[in-house]
Amino acid sequence: MTVIVVVHNAGAHLARCLAALEAQTFGGFEAIVCDNASTDGAFAAARGASTDPRLRFVPMGGNLGFAAANNRAAAAARGTWLALLNPDAIPAPDWLERLLAATKRHADVDAFASLQLDAADPARLDGAGDALSAWGIPWRGGFGQRLQPFREAECFSACAAAALYRTERFRALDGFAEAFFCFCEDVDFGFRLRLAGGKSVLVPDAIVRHWGGASAGRRSDFAVYHGARNRLWLLLRCMPMPLLAVMLTPHVAATLALLAAAALRGRAPAFLRGLRDACAGLPQRWAERRHIQAARRVPAGAIAAALVWSPLKAIRRAPALWSPREPAPRI
Repeated sequence: MTVIVVVHNAGAHLARCLAALEAQTFGGFEAIVCDNASTDGAFAAARGASTDPRLRFVPMGGNLGFAAANNRAAAAARGTWLALLNPDAIPAPDWLERLLAATKRHADVDAFASLQLDAADPARLDGAGDALSAWGIPWRGGFGQRLQPFREAECFSACAAAALYRTERFRALDGFAEAFFCFCEDVDFGFRLRLAGGKSVLVPDAIVRHWGGASAGRRSDFAVYHGARNRLWLLLRCMPMPLLAVMLTPHVAATLALLAAAALRGRAPAFLRGLRDACAGLPQRWAERRHIQAARRVPAGAIAAALVWSPLKAIRRAPALWSPREPAPRI
């Protein structure tokens, strides 16, 4: 197994993340810690302090973005599985062990999502697998909701803050879309995996505590810009034409609502820049779409069934809850 940690100004989170990684009950892994031109000294300090031979520290030579840095590391990985971990995510000691156990139960699955708790308030969810609405807006399932017991269930895609991918499948699908830089690249990958006949499963006992936004900020101009741009690219690249034709109008309406919300926070200029650059990149994304859709192996109806169609359910919806008769996962 290869663990990939992509770093950009992660501060004190990085040392805690790597300490938790070194303390995993499953020790048979290599870790590639990639630095995207950090300036806060955390990467250099971690590299200088590390004595664990399983950890390799690799400067990227510039800020390549989350997508490209993961792709570079995946190309060099020796493991059969890729475990992606954000530097502001602190895994439970048995995180890798639980993910690997899930691969034995689901031999036909290529992507696994962790149960992410809010590190500042572990009684709340940071995410239980990614979801995608029928109008093309992705989000982390259950984000901000009170922690509830979950069963192991399929989700639309795995959040790359703490995910496991089969290395061969990740490479075969060309990894993350590097044009995205960061944000939505994991949902785009999960969508392409689904189009190719694969699926993603939430492993509720594979637990991490996630601070979120340590490098970019959840509501920063950077995050708002990339979210506005990449949501449109995600929809255009991946959505089958029968669904895309009926989704454009509600997608525009949802985008306008998000723009209004961004304006209330003083982020409208960043949002509008994102939309401008999204439109500028449409010809290239359309060319990529032709390649993606030509490789599609499942009918549009199967994709439609995986989307969230109800506006009420779309409010931070997460995968199915555990049955009351089943034991809840350990926290």
